[in-house]
Amino acid sequence: MTEQPSRRLLLVHAHPDDESINNGATMARYAAEGAQVTLVTCTLGERGEVIPPELAHLNGPALGRHRMGELTTAMGELGVRDVRLLGGPGRFADSGMMGLPDNEDPGCFWQADVDEAAALLAEVIRETRPQVLVTYDPDGGYGHPDHIQAHRVATRAAELAAAAGHGPARVYWNRVPRTTAEAAFARLGEELRGLPFDRAATVDDVPGVVEDERIDVEIAAGDTPYAAAKAAAMRAHATQIEVAGSCFALSNALAQPLFTTEYYELAAGQPLPEARATDLFAGLAADAGAAS
Repeated sequence: MTEQPSRRLLLVHAHPDDESINNGATMARYAAEGAQVTLVTCTLGERGEVIPPELAHLNGPALGRHRMGELTTAMGELGVRDVRLLGGPGRFADSGMMGLPDNEDPGCFWQADVDEAAALLAEVIRETRPQVLVTYDPDGGYGHPDHIQAHRVATRAAELAAAAGHGPARVYWNRVPRTTAEAAFARLGEELRGLPFDRAATVDDVPGVVEDERIDVEIAAGDTPYAAAKAAAMRAHATQIEVAGSCFALSNALAQPLFTTEYYELAAGQPLPEARATDLFAGLAADAGAAS
């Protein structure tokens, strides 16, 4: 068996582009440092809203194929080589936004049996032996059905893997501290005139905002190649994201800050050795999560 890197990170996301927005700088940092970084994306995002007019003809399977190409390019920017579609491409379809008829499609991720999907993810955990798993909180960050389902599937897969003796040592949720978000939006209000966006989003539009004391780890990219890699990865998802300077907008055309420091709440597993750690692996033994 090939020897595994001493640090192994698994991220579970709903659609192509979620990983770059939430964890791009983190992924770039750990990939550059030689950690094994594995991304599992649960759908191809076939029901996403397309921003560029020249790509507006893309929808359904054609959009899914295009977004997979965007994901490949984005991961090249971040230096991530291990990218997987849960159950293989097209196994679970995009569920659309909450409350739409798309949610009733029997082939969509929202309708998937959690244990069945979790078993597929548990197999990835068995193979890659991550010490750290990153995903969404129980609300999926902002209530999207595929994000909620990704949380459920990742949580259940971690339980299944733990029962088999190779669960992750820590599970984290993506977060943004409230004071950081508020300060960033205050600056954005002053900069909006120079951006190609007419209006700004609000703090309530940012997934995963919580009170500052809930933040356990922050990964600061600042003015580093990791911040630049994150912005480049987000640009690669051109059907979904428009990046302008230190800001970006989704299909609603509302500007929001591009956070180059990324934040995490420890949801389960081994406690951290310090408050506001700067390493997801802080205090973990190299073999944590690797037991067979």
